[in-house]
Amino acid sequence: MSLSSGDFQVRLLNGFELSAQGRAVPMKSGPQRLVIFLALCRRPLPRNYVAGALWPDVPSDRASANLRSSIWRLPPHCRPLIDLRAHLISLAAGVSVDYAGAVALAHRLLGHAGISEADLSRRARSELSSELLPACYDEWVLIERERFRQLRVHALEAQCEQLTMRGRYGEAIDAGMAAVCVEPLRESPHRVLIRAHLAEGNTTEARRQFELYRRVLRDELGVEPSDGLRDLTVAAARRSRIPRGPRAAAGSGLAGRIAM
Repeated sequence: MSLSSGDFQVRLLNGFELSAQGRAVPMKSGPQRLVIFLALCRRPLPRNYVAGALWPDVPSDRASANLRSSIWRLPPHCRPLIDLRAHLISLAAGVSVDYAGAVALAHRLLGHAGISEADLSRRARSELSSELLPACYDEWVLIERERFRQLRVHALEAQCEQLTMRGRYGEAIDAGMAAVCVEPLRESPHRVLIRAHLAEGNTTEARRQFELYRRVLRDELGVEPSDGLRDLTVAAARRSRIPRGPRAAAGSGLAGRIAM
């Protein structure tokens, strides 16, 4: 079977998989780590640097031998996956990497320019809700995973805000909830989610979200939400009161309970 680099897809989100023309390709540990490293870097690197990063606890000559072995142990039909030039090594230019697409998506959302309907879709939310290589514990993976976690929570918040501005409240709330799931102790995801509820006119849901966040913070950290988040929710509760009869009194009690 003759393949070109464009026939390969590397999946890094929610776990590793290499496929060729849509079919999964089994890989041994050494070649798999090499493909993952090159897929994360996405640029030509000196071979001795790659060898040292992948095998930092062995002498340099042994690390270089391990690198040569990993290249040799690639399935024969997967050789177009790797680009070898002089003393440099990289993933071939045409290889598709889902992580690279997710990072580009996040940057479009954060840049607020060139955002397409696809960037606001459910599929985009699914990409941004995915964890990078959750079963890998190499230090270089852990660093990149944390970087992506920070990037994707900001991107999900931006998507929530964009959808709220467009009046697509159900989707905005879904994006806000996805951001909260990524980082439940962080205030900014709760803030954009509460604003989406308020924009839709659902003051009760906004209050419920505030109280949920307050309980989580108290239980986990022993602290309270910021005054700004509390004031946002209290002001909305006060605006929603009907200024007469029993319902007005009930509204006053609601605002008072939130402010406590």
